[in-house]
Amino acid sequence: MQPIFIYDQSAPKRASNLSINSSLLEQARAYKINLSKLLEHALIDTLQQQKAEEWRRNNKAALQAYNERIEQRGVFSDGLRQF
Repeated sequence: MQPIFIYDQSAPKRASNLSINSSLLEQARAYKINLSKLLEHALIDTLQQQKAEEWRRNNKAALQAYNERIEQRGVFSDGLRQF
């Protein structure tokens, strides 16, 4: 999935203290995994999912009304389709 930038990419980096399992940290260091980059990507994915779910919740009634209208009346191109 291509990232949809939901944050200010030019915002400065800020230090943060995190607690993680020491065994995971050792293994990540052994594989030279960039934890900051990994966390940023995980946060982007999680925030995109959360915002998409929020949008669905906020627009549920409108989507249902639209689907009901299409079911009752069809779409404008119904008479034009050849298949």
